[in-house]
Amino acid sequence: MNSIFATKGNRLVWIGLGVLTALLLAGAAVLLLSLPDANAFNTRVERIFIENDTLTSQAELKLLEILAQSGTAFSETLASYRMVIFVLLVFSCAMLLTALVFLLLLTGTNRRMAQIERSGIQVRSLVIQRAENMVYLNEMGFTLTPAALETLSVLAEARMDDDILSGAEIEAMVSGKSASDCEEAAGATRIKRLRDGLGNQIVSELLIRSVARRGYSLAVAKDAIEVR
Repeated sequence: MNSIFATKGNRLVWIGLGVLTALLLAGAAVLLLSLPDANAFNTRVERIFIENDTLTSQAELKLLEILAQSGTAFSETLASYRMVIFVLLVFSCAMLLTALVFLLLLTGTNRRMAQIERSGIQVRSLVIQRAENMVYLNEMGFTLTPAALETLSVLAEARMDDDILSGAEIEAMVSGKSASDCEEAAGATRIKRLRDGLGNQIVSELLIRSVARRGYSLAVAKDAIEVR
């Protein structure tokens, strides 16, 4: 389903780029065609020569010659303007399309990076080594204090039994006291120390899940937990 949506999205993006390119080319064509003809001035001067063949004095002929030279200069200038306008339009179209393509690529890259980040911090395995006071999270090793490791072990056993432990229950299981004799704050303190021992806030928040009004649990699949 995601691949179908991605294909449709890519198709819409390319259609949009094609429409935008067509609009830019159409605007460039209209602009170039709306410019006056480069030979229009020369045509008018030629008509003056034809309609005023009675002009024979030296001054009149000199004036007509100046008009012809002006027409030639005007046509050359207009032709250069056409080329400059065309180059600027092509350059602006290329820059706009390049910016759009880079924006789309950047958006796609950010989405892929977010997916990689989410998949990269998913807990695939949790191995608790009691003898070494170590916990291996996705093959990353963390050294914990014995108390923090015991708290994690209690949470792991509860997760394998699909249980959610309150702070008082955690304190009771770690200390060996009765739950009625333990306070909720004591278990919350142990959870805080465990999170501090893990160090990485993202890892600790991902691993230890707080359930409102119920307690704490590990956000790990049961088959991914191993206690040695």
